Amino acid sequence: MSGGALTVSVAGSVGALPADQWDALAGNDNPFTSHDFLSILEDSGSVGPGTGWSPAPVIIEGVEGQIAAALPAYAKAHSQGEYVFDHAWADAWHRAGGEYYPKLQIAVPFTPATGPRLLLSDEALATPLLRAAEQVCTQNGFSSAHATFIEPDQRKLFEQAGWLLRSDIQFHWENRDYGSFDDFLGALASRKRRTLRKERAAAQEGVEIRRLTGADIRPEHWDAFWLFYQDTGARKWGRPYLTREAFDLLGERMADRILLVLAFDDGAPIAGALNFIGGSALYGRYWGCVQERRFLHFELCYYQAIDAAIELGLQRVEAGAQGGHKLARGYEPVQTWSAHWIADPGFREAVADFLVRERQGVAVDRMYLGQRTPFRKG
Repeated sequence: MSGGALTVSVAGSVGALPADQWDALAGNDNPFTSHDFLSILEDSGSVGPGTGWSPAPVIIEGVEGQIAAALPAYAKAHSQGEYVFDHAWADAWHRAGGEYYPKLQIAVPFTPATGPRLLLSDEALATPLLRAAEQVCTQNGFSSAHATFIEPDQRKLFEQAGWLLRSDIQFHWENRDYGSFDDFLGALASRKRRTLRKERAAAQEGVEIRRLTGADIRPEHWDAFWLFYQDTGARKWGRPYLTREAFDLLGERMADRILLVLAFDDGAPIAGALNFIGGSALYGRYWGCVQERRFLHFELCYYQAIDAAIELGLQRVEAGAQGGHKLARGYEPVQTWSAHWIADPGFREAVADFLVRERQGVAVDRMYLGQRTPFRKG
């Protein structure tokens, strides 16, 4: 497809596209939309043949073939690894005699972290890029297109293109210019402050906790974390989403953007949490253990992340999807957004009606949760 000096196409992979051009559009703030991260998923076999995630990045090229806009997109044969649940939509469409899959997913696979989904050199290209995504669906018989965990500033661009908006809640920690973890504790109600101190003391008893990044992360650390990740992945998803090679490639290509928190008992690693360092946020992604220790999950995933964010001068910690238990530990309810295009007019209308009611419920839930944070009132 082409329009004037612009050419729209679907590439076979992000890795096949020029890294400098992709990253110029993606920016440096979010590690997950980087060429490195998305190509690691491809090169490691975490996405691609046999996974139900087929890379299909949509790009607009301008003068001399330079990429002017892009979507990190995937043809999906299921709804796994998305964290925005549309299983009920799929069931309803199948009961009506339709085929919900395949669909087009505009997302970072297995990563419920808000970030840019429209990678643009000019906002004027947003609607043409989304129209191209719609045309990909139409030409290939896809039922729908879904952009998940979209950056709030891009919400209006999806609205202007007529896509349906859906909201949900995550729990993020906000750095209010704290100089230390004790400064953060000082903002909490006294009873909550005592609880967090007791949890940290219990979690740290008898273990050594190390925060590793860059060259300090060695192959044996990835070997240990792979065991932790496999245990968690098997229990949560039936099988881990990432392959073993993905962790090796993360260590080779993105070590400076990774914070690995490990707990050791008598020199042996027993638990760990993997975080990614962004320009303004620390993103908690995976956790696992081979020994159960009281409160160790909270320590490695939440409290160490707060410590690190303060030390690095980051604005917030995004600790992943779900988890109301984060609320008591200083993580506050934040609204997240996704955008959806549905080919069938009747089904689209039904979904639009559902989303109005769902958004109202989410707003009520967020207000309720916001009143129950552990921070001092008044």
